[in-house]
Amino acid sequence: MSQPLDPEMFTGCSHTTSPFRIGGKWTPKIIRCLEPGPRRFSELEVPLRGITPKVLTETLRSMERDGLITRTVHAGAPAPAPVTYELTPLGRTLLAPMAACCVWAAEHLPTLLDARDAHGSPGSPVVDVGVGPRQAQP
Repeated sequence: MSQPLDPEMFTGCSHTTSPFRIGGKWTPKIIRCLEPGPRRFSELEVPLRGITPKVLTETLRSMERDGLITRTVHAGAPAPAPVTYELTPLGRTLLAPMAACCVWAAEHLPTLLDARDAHGSPGSPVVDVGVGPRQAQP
């Protein structure tokens, strides 16, 4: 039998809330969209097919609050003033770990999908929602 988990195992952590938000569905994709430089809201909607304006707005606000992106309102333009979103230096630090995740996925996604299929075999109580055709996503 293994040892029980220490109830104080997180006591020494310097934070009480996890700072990681890149595990969501849209945040990594938005980071990738902003990698080349600033983009307008409408530009982000193009590759993010399926995202609603509400969810995009909420995700951008969350990323701005966490210091991953900046939101710039360009004054002097006709109303409504153009707004752009850009990765901050902190946001750019996520590009390398995300690239490593892409490499890992390219190598291991077939195995992971096979494991999901095996686990979700007939009679299994596990239902996998949201998994589309067995294709690796870039």
